[in-house]
Amino acid sequence: MHNLAEAVSARKKWKVAEIVALFELPFADLIHRAQTLHRAHFDPNTVQISTLLSIKTGGCPEDCGYCPQSARYHTGVENSALMALEDVVAAAKAAKAQGATRFCMGAAWRGPKQRDLEPVLKMIAEVKALGMETCATLGMLKEGQAEQLKEAGLDYYNHNLDTAPDFYGEIISTRTYQDRLDTLERVRQAGLRVCCGGIIGMGESRMQRAALLAQLANMEPPPESVPINLLTQVEGTPLCGTPELDEIEFVRTIACARITMPESHVRLSAGRNQMSEAMQALCFLAGANSIFYGEKLLTTGNPDTDSDRKLFDKLGIRPEPVT
Repeated sequence: MHNLAEAVSARKKWKVAEIVALFELPFADLIHRAQTLHRAHFDPNTVQISTLLSIKTGGCPEDCGYCPQSARYHTGVENSALMALEDVVAAAKAAKAQGATRFCMGAAWRGPKQRDLEPVLKMIAEVKALGMETCATLGMLKEGQAEQLKEAGLDYYNHNLDTAPDFYGEIISTRTYQDRLDTLERVRQAGLRVCCGGIIGMGESRMQRAALLAQLANMEPPPESVPINLLTQVEGTPLCGTPELDEIEFVRTIACARITMPESHVRLSAGRNQMSEAMQALCFLAGANSIFYGEKLLTTGNPDTDSDRKLFDKLGIRPEPVT
């Protein structure tokens, strides 16, 4: 390929029906196809390790039906102020010592005001100075904010699509699908890498899971990092009590993500606490090659680092180095 435009035009555009057909393959055939593609683009025995820290927790004005940080729901999550710079840096140093190569900072905002952004820019610069990759998830970005984040040393911006366009209204009413796409466009225009995925098990159909993957895979280019979250049900949120997703269906979703986005890191994200070691092993076999590492995500539990090390030892997996 001579240039990016040619590379983009040559990239396959996935139809939802094609991804549904992948879901319907015999399990062994699906895994074989995913593993073959995975090996073509990655070392199959390495996993990229990220740590996620909530730098500002609770009090969010949005109504995302899965989120314990919404001010609209009674979930026991307290509204807290932005963390101090030195505390964030200390957490990043501890994460690096545990083997994390990327540090993601999340704040429960609809979107940052400029006065919110200023201290976060300092956090990004300090974490970057530790030799780690930096990621932030701060909500919707206004014009010019992505450029400020890039200048501070941000590598990735996380902004998930959450679900398929036609199911989105069942989950969130306070921002539109287009709002999310607009933020992602600002992130790309600023030259940042994109971390974008969704949540599985919110009551969506298989076709809607396929439609989410089609949205992600057909981005130009697709997200470099694709977190696939299994719904963590929190008492007090509207989605608490949703019938649990079949484990094999979740593994199929990971495999379909790998096939449709062969060059992306597919991250096994929220929900690992409720997965057996065998289920996680199947997800790695299906093409997952990134995890969140540490006892806590934004507000929900995550396997402790000792458990993850033991699982990695059993599977012969080692952390992927910083590139």
